[in-house]
Amino acid sequence: MSVSSPPRHIWLCADDYGMSPGVNRAIRDLIVQKRINATSVMVVGAAVDRTEIEALTQAVAANPDCAIGLHATLTAPFHPLTMHFNPVNGGQFLPLGRLLRASLLRRLDPEIIQAELLAQIAAFRQMFGRAPDYVDGHQHVQLFPQIRDAFLVAVKEAAPGAWVRQCGRSLPLAQRLDSPKALLLDVLSETFRKKSARAGIAFNPGFSGAYDMVRGREFADAMKGFLDGLPDRGLVMCHPGFVDETLVSLDDVTHQREREFAFLSSDDFPRLLAANNVTLEPPSS
Repeated sequence: MSVSSPPRHIWLCADDYGMSPGVNRAIRDLIVQKRINATSVMVVGAAVDRTEIEALTQAVAANPDCAIGLHATLTAPFHPLTMHFNPVNGGQFLPLGRLLRASLLRRLDPEIIQAELLAQIAAFRQMFGRAPDYVDGHQHVQLFPQIRDAFLVAVKEAAPGAWVRQCGRSLPLAQRLDSPKALLLDVLSETFRKKSARAGIAFNPGFSGAYDMVRGREFADAMKGFLDGLPDRGLVMCHPGFVDETLVSLDDVTHQREREFAFLSSDDFPRLLAANNVTLEPPSS
């Protein structure tokens, strides 16, 4: 008689709660359906008023195993919480490309970055009455040079029980060469993991979910690839949502969010998890 292997427990995290009412509603629906088990909140988003936060809290009450994290945000078109944050562009954070370039050239002030991240953690605490379960970064800014040091110091100080998201895959190198974006995340994450370990901050052992969302692809096929080789307690990021005017004004990724929601809420998704011996239920220990 063959003995079945234990299931892999993974985090399936919906990013961008707080970006728009339509994104929020889709994420809450998936939490209640128990189709995701984590969501990351943008405290600088356009839809993080008391009503939206209370609605998220109620959704998680129906699925207590769902974690709520902070989606630390340092890129346009969002605005900093701290008065003296710089560099800015018309009062907004820099666009992603300019921020990455500035970090690589070491033109950022880590103390200013740290102050903004501490302010965002404090805002999360005010909204939810507690620290975040984990902290990650919108557009993976937590991995960037200079920012990663400030990020880890802020988490250690203000959310010492939280874990952080690293974005490196667990696949052999030969299977990681097809996606330049994901390969860049692999490289940046290697240093991030080392610094996290030295700081005594826990992180997810594996990661997947990076793909070209603007051009889009069949999300069911993408999800199959995301599960391939993902270790136990690894993390898959996703971006479900419903398109509304706020989302269109803030982000290039619109209708692909609705395609993600459609698959995650379909009967095909639990079948895919079962076929891969994957569960969203928490590990017993």
